[in-house]
Amino acid sequence: MAPNSSVVVERSRVLRRRGLSRPRGGSRTSNTAPRPWRSSGVPWLYLAPALVVLGGLLVYPIYQLGLISFFQYTQAQVSGGEPTTFEGFGNYSALFSDSQFWQVLVATVLFAGACVVSTLAVGCALAVLLTRVRAVPRLVLMLAALGAWATPAVTGSTVWLLLFDPDFGPVNRILGLGDHSWTYGRLSAFFLVLLEVVWCSFPFVMVTVYAGIRAVPSEVLEAAALDGASQWRIWRSILTPMLRPILTVVTIQSVIWDFKVFTQIYVMTNGGGIAGQNLVLNVYAYQQAFASSKYSLGSAIGVVMLLMLLAVTLVYLRLLRRQGEEL
Repeated sequence: MAPNSSVVVERSRVLRRRGLSRPRGGSRTSNTAPRPWRSSGVPWLYLAPALVVLGGLLVYPIYQLGLISFFQYTQAQVSGGEPTTFEGFGNYSALFSDSQFWQVLVATVLFAGACVVSTLAVGCALAVLLTRVRAVPRLVLMLAALGAWATPAVTGSTVWLLLFDPDFGPVNRILGLGDHSWTYGRLSAFFLVLLEVVWCSFPFVMVTVYAGIRAVPSEVLEAAALDGASQWRIWRSILTPMLRPILTVVTIQSVIWDFKVFTQIYVMTNGGGIAGQNLVLNVYAYQQAFASSKYSLGSAIGVVMLLMLLAVTLVYLRLLRRQGEEL
């Protein structure tokens, strides 16, 4: 035995008594293995306040929305004149058999799609522009965009109506259109609302995408410029793949916002346009629930909108995961 073998044996005994020695197989005993903190309930304790708030502000209203959609709930039931009766899927059957619902649904999908594409195009273009201008113009553009973003929807809609007013609006005078009414025709009214929606929505896309571009290493962009790549090629082949998670977030957010547009349509087209030609699902649900006192039918429309938005979001995320994107 070596001269210092007694010291080694003594050390091994001390470590074994303290529970720090490993068994002969090379693995630590189960009673001394540290328990990861994630496997405990500590993270849920931190999340508990937020979950309680979300449960009160989100889960419970959705539950009530779905519950009302299965009952006959009109003004007679609200005032207590008639009892509430269970209708099952009767409200959904009446909704899906209504031809106006399908017309409004198609108009909503087309209008929301146009708003999303326009918002992303304007926001991404201005985000790239922010990286190309100097500090002072960048600051001015950022302040102007944030001012548009912070403007309430009612105020912004009223201002746009004044700008395009057939009698006093400066737009008709500049374009030489005389007393042309933008809200009279269906397409022109939708186009006017689209402009207002893009105006108040593009700052979110611009700021988010600009922050993502600033996080891209400058060496990558300089190498692409030295290789002769144009700005469009740099955006399509370099920035878009690197910014795809950010673009996913702003796209989903824009779909949710634009699909449930209410204030702009209601204010700028006076409740849905002439004979309801500019109705979208949110305004249509409002008319059925409050103007016609068919609260259960309005709730059914709300449930359909919620399921459609969830389906679009889940399908989009699934497609990105199939492409190997980290979200």
